Amino acid sequence: MYKDTEIDIIKSSGEKAKFSMDKLRNSLKHSGADHNLIEEIVDKVCDELYEGISTNEIYNRAYALLKKKKSVFASKYKLKKAIYELGPTGFPFERFVGALLEYSGYSTQVDVIMNGICVTHEIDVVAEKNGQTTIIECKFHGEEGRNCNVKVPLYIHSRYKDVKAHWTAKKNETRALDRGWVVTNTRFTEHAIEYGKCARLYLLSWDYPKNDGLKDRIDRLGLYPITVSTLLTNREKQFLLSRDVVLCRQLWKDKFFLDHLGISKPRKEKILEEIKQLCSS
Repeated sequence: MYKDTEIDIIKSSGEKAKFSMDKLRNSLKHSGADHNLIEEIVDKVCDELYEGISTNEIYNRAYALLKKKKSVFASKYKLKKAIYELGPTGFPFERFVGALLEYSGYSTQVDVIMNGICVTHEIDVVAEKNGQTTIIECKFHGEEGRNCNVKVPLYIHSRYKDVKAHWTAKKNETRALDRGWVVTNTRFTEHAIEYGKCARLYLLSWDYPKNDGLKDRIDRLGLYPITVSTLLTNREKQFLLSRDVVLCRQLWKDKFFLDHLGISKPRKEKILEEIKQLCSS
């Protein structure tokens, strides 16, 4: 069996890195699998490692082993890839971000035209809570290895300032405009984070802020996208997304969508059981 630092693996960005059993273990913990199953999978994956193996191949092997044991474990494990599956356009991701905020007590609108001093802007998500309005821009990447560099918060900050200038000039506006947000399904570079802090932009990515990134919020609230399902086909997922059903919770509430897809009763029961377990996480 290979041990840490013995072999190089290839990340999705194309960079080399040393294989880490701890990283593999930590990624498996998010699936809900117990310690014994995690160790069993780590041992099997390590037995099949070779020099230059890709992180995607490691993921596929671990995913297959989890799916054999319990589909809901595999669903949670594929969370990151499931968010990529919200593409190819960024609109379902915007709906997903809006839905996350709805379940956190915000009222939200997606794709809103707002006036600036200079020009009008199409804002991805506008959220309101406790008398404060927040404007949120979503940066969706459809492939792994692409991070948000400093140009993204720079551009979005300039748009926010234009909207803010118009907002504060309105005589009858009683609501406060909170700082702007930038949300991405990948990661921010260090320079992007530095700029965000300096400009008072709130940055939210897959793993930032620490312990409160997208993956943490989704796991904590049980707000999984429908694309995590291991039982729905890609065609069925696209049908649901086209009907603005982006969360498993929404499908649990509106089960009739499965009838529109012509899904058999036994298969429907299996899908709903998987969705129920995800929603109750």
